[in-house]
Amino acid sequence: MSETLLEVKGLTKHYVSKKGLWGAKKTVRAVNGIDLTLYNGEVVSIVGESGCGKSTLGRCVLRLIEPSAGSVHFEGSNILEMDNKSLRAVKRDMQFVFQDPYASLNPRSTVEDILMVPLEVHRIGDKIERRQKVQRMMDIVGLSKQHLKRYPHEFSGGQRQRIGIARALILQPKLIIADEPVSALDVSVQAQILNLMQDLKEEFKLTYMFISHDLSVVRHISDRVAVMYLGKIVEIADKNSLYSDPQHPYTKALLSSVPVPDPEAKKERILLEGDVPSPSNPPSGCTFHTRCPFAFEACKTVEPTLKPLSDERMVACHLLHP
Repeated sequence: MSETLLEVKGLTKHYVSKKGLWGAKKTVRAVNGIDLTLYNGEVVSIVGESGCGKSTLGRCVLRLIEPSAGSVHFEGSNILEMDNKSLRAVKRDMQFVFQDPYASLNPRSTVEDILMVPLEVHRIGDKIERRQKVQRMMDIVGLSKQHLKRYPHEFSGGQRQRIGIARALILQPKLIIADEPVSALDVSVQAQILNLMQDLKEEFKLTYMFISHDLSVVRHISDRVAVMYLGKIVEIADKNSLYSDPQHPYTKALLSSVPVPDPEAKKERILLEGDVPSPSNPPSGCTFHTRCPFAFEACKTVEPTLKPLSDERMVACHLLHP
């Protein structure tokens, strides 16, 4: 492996709210103790069902949401212990691409103003240098300089996402966290944006945390894949190993739902019974045991930990670590 860029340990985000007539407190365990490492130049994808905590994890890593506990070390420094001044300097190297490219862009600002703001906040260059950087970034993401005076509503969804990517890249970061960056786009446009992100990764030596529920997209772009269930990572492995030989029962069920582009291929679909438990009242022991077809008594009482199964894979399952 190359040098470690990001190391997350015990990252937790709990939301506490009041519920009911007597104000009884309810704790929602959105992210519940995540350990994850990203190395320079790789793409690590976070996958799982809606509500498993993928987006909350990404936002906690960048401190768009303040975590409840844990640590996030970026290039060796824990950003959760930084004051606002130190954090601002580090955030130049850590940028976010949002799921909805329209909602994440200021509708009252032109594209030029949107791309200028990060340069002004971090006091990079003078007005002429900033304008040159903005124009060059438009070329890099496949847009014209004539688009700079337009507003976000004048663009298609794919073009708006290119603007969002340009805004993230304008500071030349080392890490980009992309939260469902193509889910709101047509399939043909998805391919364009994914290819653009891969080209930019090579050109700018980027590291991606790629959050998605689309397993076909994840297979196209990832180096490693982390599978989340109810706020925890249950399996993490390199892409080829995970897709060819999934180990955790939940991973097997997820991958069985991926369409195969062969009408004659026979594939067994694993259907899970019941709904995903509420993160405000998760099951004891293994949180997946209520839906797992292989659960036994220990699964109901003892919480499994994420342990190495091989050099390239870690799994949290009592079946694999008795």
